[in-house]
Order: sequence, then C-alpha cells, then structure tokens
Amino acid sequence: MSRIGNKPIAIPEGVSVTVDGSKVTVKGKLGELSRDLVEGISVKVEGDTVNVARADESRKLRSCHGLSRSLIFNMVEGVSKGYKKELTIEGTGFKAANNGKILSLNLGFAYAKEYVIPDGITVTVENNGVKLAVEGISKELVGQAAARIRSYYPAEPYKGKGIKYANEVIRRKQGKTVA
Repeated sequence: MSRIGNKPIAIPEGVSVTVDGSKVTVKGKLGELSRDLVEGISVKVEGDTVNVARADESRKLRSCHGLSRSLIFNMVEGVSKGYKKELTIEGTGFKAANNGKILSLNLGFAYAKEYVIPDGITVTVENNGVKLAVEGISKELVGQAAARIRSYYPAEPYKGKGIKYANEVIRRKQGKTVA
C-alpha cells in the first residue's frame, strides 16, 4: 500500500496536465515539462486533481507508484512556482562570474573551472561572485546543476573553504596541534 502514491495532486490555477498513454505533460506559466512513466502506472486527471494508480501488485509497480506521483507533483510545482538552490563560495580570492552560458569559477587552482549551464537553468551571481542562485522549472536539473557546481571544490572541514549550499552547515575539525 503506497501512502504517497494514493494521495491526489492538486492542480493550481494556470496549470494544465495532459495524459497521452504513458506520457504526462504539464504546462504552466513558467514553461512545460513532460515525462514518460513506467508501463502499468496510470494517471487520471479529474477536475482539478491528478490521481496515480497501478495496474497490479507486482514489486516493480509498487516501487514505481509513489515515485511516479512524486515526479508528477514536482513537475506541477516546477511549472507553477519553479525551483531555486542557493550556493555560497567561501575562501580568499574564490569567486564566480557568469559569462552567458558559461559559469567561470576561480577556486584557487591554476586555471578557472568552467561549467556550461544547461538549457532550462539560469545561474545568477550576486555579492561580487560569492553567492550563486541556480533556478529552473525542473527539480532534477536544478539539483544536478547545483551539485555539479559544488563538486568543483566542496567545502572542507578545516578552514571551511569551498562551495557549499546556503543552508548547509560544515562541521569544523580541529587542526594538528604541537605537543
């Protein structure tokens, strides 16, 4: 029994959900997202709610039932509100610059790390290159882009230098001491 899969999804104003076989398309004021679902998962739009059901009790369909509902919910949220992840860069001389579709990160290496920003994602640089905001309508793409940017120099526990999420707390370690 999937508790998450059985919950109906409320469709907000200005959002339309269409189902064509196993393909679900969600359109809203911020854009359009579509996704193919697993065979055996059925989606029904009834008024201003979306219901997700499974054909049988097989292990695969039971595991995909709640997942499919969550993916559709994320698409509805994305086209109506959008998603945003904030990153902060700490360290002397560490900064970022946005050059069109390329994000240039100066992180203390001999050369600047460059990240090509994927379509559907916008990266804004604030506070002289110390704060980054990754925004978009796809929760997957926003999370992946933010994780990829952070992976160039994750915050280290001794001095706290590096890239971290705005709400992330870095547990600090004590350095070596002389006896």
